[in-house]
Amino acid sequence: MKAWLLIACLIALPASAEVFMYIDAQGNRVFTDQPKPGDARRVPLATTNRTAANPASAAPLLARSSPEVQALFHYEVLRILIPEPDATIRSNTGKVIVSATNEPALHPGHRYRLLLDGQPIAEPGLSPVFALSNIDRGSHTLSVEILDEQGRIVERSASQPFHMQRTSLAQKRRIKPCTLEDYGQRPECPLNNKPGEEKNPFLRLF
Repeated sequence: MKAWLLIACLIALPASAEVFMYIDAQGNRVFTDQPKPGDARRVPLATTNRTAANPASAAPLLARSSPEVQALFHYEVLRILIPEPDATIRSNTGKVIVSATNEPALHPGHRYRLLLDGQPIAEPGLSPVFALSNIDRGSHTLSVEILDEQGRIVERSASQPFHMQRTSLAQKRRIKPCTLEDYGQRPECPLNNKPGEEKNPFLRLF
């Protein structure tokens, strides 16, 4: 109990006061603000910051500090797992699945947003997986952002390229040359090269 009283007295002392400590006859430590001749030693005090208790001035200070507190949150990792960088995707319908990962886990209130060629293409959501379709053939870039409750960008991944390949009509015709049903419909199928019609195997018996 005496120790708590001593600590309370020390806290109540003004910052400019000096505190001394000595050992009494019973071997107890005694703290006082009066120097005692002999074995009394001065105790160094930790510096304190003292501000006037003015609520009007404190409110703007809290308002100014809140963006700084928000900016302190940082994701150590945010990157796209699928597709891999510079990947080539072959899809006639232009479909591609995009998956991202981040560390630490998504902070409460934060959302993911996907950017294709630098433009957002979906509403922010909780899922780091995006399904895209009808992407034009050619080279594109992907990146993922994490937004906070106010829609501010907390983190953004590096821009990652990929290449979409979609089979064109000309490529289809090269892959699958003129078939029997194409003649009379596709002008590039000459009639003199028309494949012979397969005969009914049952007619060979007659």
